[in-house]
Amino acid sequence: MGSAATDKLLPESGKEEEEEEEKQLGKRLWVESKKLWIVAGPATLTRASMFGVFIISQAFTGHLGNTEMAALSVVFQLLTRFSIGILMGMSSGLETLCGQAYGAKQYHMLGIYLQRSWLVETAVFLLLIPIFIFSAPIFRLLGQTEEISLMANVISLWYIPIIFSYVFLYTLQMYLQTQSKNMIITWLSAVTLILHGFCSWILVDKLGLGIPGVMISMNIASWVPIVGQLIFVFYGGCPQTWTGFSLHAFAELWPVFKLSISSGVMLCLELWYNSMLILFTGHTQDAQIIIDALSICLNINGWELMFSFGFLAAASVRVSNELGRGSAKAAIFAIKVVVATSITVEAVLWILVLAFRHIVSYIFSSSVEVADEFSDLSLLLAFTLILNSIQPVLSGVAVGAGWQVIVAYVNIICYYCIGLPIGLLLYYVGHLDVKGIWIGMIIGTFIQTFVLLYYVYKTDWDKQVAIAKERVNRWVLPAPDEKENDSSI
Repeated sequence: MGSAATDKLLPESGKEEEEEEEKQLGKRLWVESKKLWIVAGPATLTRASMFGVFIISQAFTGHLGNTEMAALSVVFQLLTRFSIGILMGMSSGLETLCGQAYGAKQYHMLGIYLQRSWLVETAVFLLLIPIFIFSAPIFRLLGQTEEISLMANVISLWYIPIIFSYVFLYTLQMYLQTQSKNMIITWLSAVTLILHGFCSWILVDKLGLGIPGVMISMNIASWVPIVGQLIFVFYGGCPQTWTGFSLHAFAELWPVFKLSISSGVMLCLELWYNSMLILFTGHTQDAQIIIDALSICLNINGWELMFSFGFLAAASVRVSNELGRGSAKAAIFAIKVVVATSITVEAVLWILVLAFRHIVSYIFSSSVEVADEFSDLSLLLAFTLILNSIQPVLSGVAVGAGWQVIVAYVNIICYYCIGLPIGLLLYYVGHLDVKGIWIGMIIGTFIQTFVLLYYVYKTDWDKQVAIAKERVNRWVLPAPDEKENDSSI
């Protein structure tokens, strides 16, 4: 009897344990998802706001004339994206340092890392200035007309203060989001977007200032959020991590420079790779129709990338925080949750694109030819969206762990030694035009994603914890209160 009773109870006990494990897993998923969206939500909205500022500027410029519109687009697509790639990429090096230091509770180091990044990126910005001052010859060399080149040169000069603002914009974003304090960025971005629309209306439509009016409004929109973030940081928003300006910021600049440059190269290789489609589209037959259809694809992909960059930021923050805290298992769990969440969101977009591929283009164009071309390209767009659900997350993991140099090499091989040559082969030999280039790019991105997935899977995360601890300890300085205690002794 006793034995039978015991046998009967054993399955129930096992079932209770399974239920308890499921509850614990559900609780962990809920907690991790909240941490993820605290970073990903504001990061997504912030980038959408920044993209919105350019869209508003483009709309007002379009009413001034075709030359002004073309000049603004050329400056943005070539010079500005080039600069953004460098400065935003370099700022991701700060994300590695701040994220791991915050996880290790070395809070006072975040402010010092921030100041060091300001110094390093300001030096790089000074090297970029001549490109904007003498941009007209560059545009002529790239085949632009004299009229567009001269107008683009005028816009480029107005862009110099905006480019300088990126030194502070991206570093402050990385600094704040590693502490999960980026809601202030979101609110300021929303205010900036509204302010930019109002200022553009006053300066362009009411005062008739033309291009200077658009650029003055863009400069205001660039600096308002920075001033707001600096006030937040300096006046009590980050009491643990901002302890004032320090002369220590001028020390250890070379290691920061190396990490920042490797981060910049990693991101630039990705941004420039995605610009290849635009470069080759103008040489195809029926270029105007293809350009219009491709522009719709790139607009959809651009808005979708807002989510991807949000998940990239979330992956970076969560991984760097957990490595700095010393928890390899938590870092692995965070990666799984971010990847699963990103795939779920992107899968919804993937289904929508395929389901409405015959309708979506009419939002942007009334041309039947453009609609047919878009429908033809939509399958490639769908594959791109799926890859965007994984690849940026893995880049975020790389930033969080400090693998920027490794990923830069992977990007060079997969993108430029495999993907681009295959695309050119399909373009010239296979006569697939833009689709050939795009297929090659997808192949390169797929291989890069597979390599990074394998690398993440094979990584010894306990070893990564030790590396993160060594990095934090190597650069750590005594906290201000510790110095006071030492001096009193």
